[in-house]
Amino acid sequence: MTPRLLQLASPALPVGAYSYSQGLEWAIESGVVADAPTALGWITDHLLLVFAKFEAPLYAAAFAAWSELPSTKTELLRLNAEFLASRESSEPRAETIQVGFSYAAWCRDVAPITNMQRDVLAGMVSPTAPVAASLAALASGLSAKDGLLAYTFGFAENQVMVLAKALPMGQIAAQKMLFALGETVSQCVESALQLPEQDWSSASPLLAIAQMKHETQYSRLFRS
Repeated sequence: MTPRLLQLASPALPVGAYSYSQGLEWAIESGVVADAPTALGWITDHLLLVFAKFEAPLYAAAFAAWSELPSTKTELLRLNAEFLASRESSEPRAETIQVGFSYAAWCRDVAPITNMQRDVLAGMVSPTAPVAASLAALASGLSAKDGLLAYTFGFAENQVMVLAKALPMGQIAAQKMLFALGETVSQCVESALQLPEQDWSSASPLLAIAQMKHETQYSRLFRS
């Protein structure tokens, strides 16, 4: 484990992902998530049934494409456009654009990216979170697996922090949940790295409904 891996997995990374609940705050408001067991079930399902089926394998594909430029420029633009098109409502779309923008800024100003990578990044109208984050990992000298592990762990940690603020859940209980999610995070990464593109799927109707309901929730702490 390198310091750069820890840096990309750190909640101090200035990408703003902590501002979003991915629909979890609405699940809490509606009573679908009411305690630690139901919260653990919600996050586990999100990781294994949604994240591992599309966002995580797309991250891995983008990582490979960034490393094989210039021949994969079109592939990178396609992956970025497909991920943006997969966001079902306004808040998830705004989230991936904002987080992607922040990762892109980190790549330009912190990481030693190549001129070709810089040009392709600049040519993307709206770099999405997994595409820009995969470049950050590559430029940091990480493997695709380690970069995806940091990215997935960051997602799980942000979900647990939503619980700590909105359920509410104490700090020790939140840490216990994050500890319990460790194996699920690893399983998500392993599954995503082996999933061929013809088996990718972004279909998640309940999650999409939760995110859309959250957009008009009367009182909320988070976006999406």
